[in-house]
Amino acid sequence: MNEYIKQISERIRELRDILEIPVEDVAREIGVTPEEFMAYESGAKEIPISMLYRTAAVFKVDPTVLMTGDVPRMDDYTVVRGGNGVKVERYPGYSFSALAFNYKHRIMDPMIVTLSRSETAELVTHGGQEFNYVIEGTIKVVVGKREFTLNAGDSIYFNPEKPHGQRAVTETAKFLTIINE
Repeated sequence: MNEYIKQISERIRELRDILEIPVEDVAREIGVTPEEFMAYESGAKEIPISMLYRTAAVFKVDPTVLMTGDVPRMDDYTVVRGGNGVKVERYPGYSFSALAFNYKHRIMDPMIVTLSRSETAELVTHGGQEFNYVIEGTIKVVVGKREFTLNAGDSIYFNPEKPHGQRAVTETAKFLTIINE
């Protein structure tokens, strides 16, 4: 298991224990079965970013706490120098770098996502709105039953409550995503 994912799972389990919230309650609030939540919490199954955000909301903490073990500290601004965002490798071929992790009370999360070529896109759902801007390469974006091919300089803004996902068409691709949840 990816060490970073293992640390996130441990933080989730520890925080749930500290808050004394039963597994069944967290599972119900984030919309999964208790067994699926236990798989996330144990690290047996990688927790999707949307579930990470939902779990943070149940715990009433910033998602940064679950991702890094630290709390955001900046009120007026935060600067993240090139290459210094909080990096998360969700699974081989899909990683992102969180760019606003240190800003308190943020209402959107900008991230740089790096993809390796894939034949399928893992579909997820979450609340809010989402914006993707392709920085390099070509990606296919699935939103509901539609599929869009986007090249460098192209963008898409969509309702992420529809099942959606992105995959690289070129060997690698990179895009900026901004999620307001």
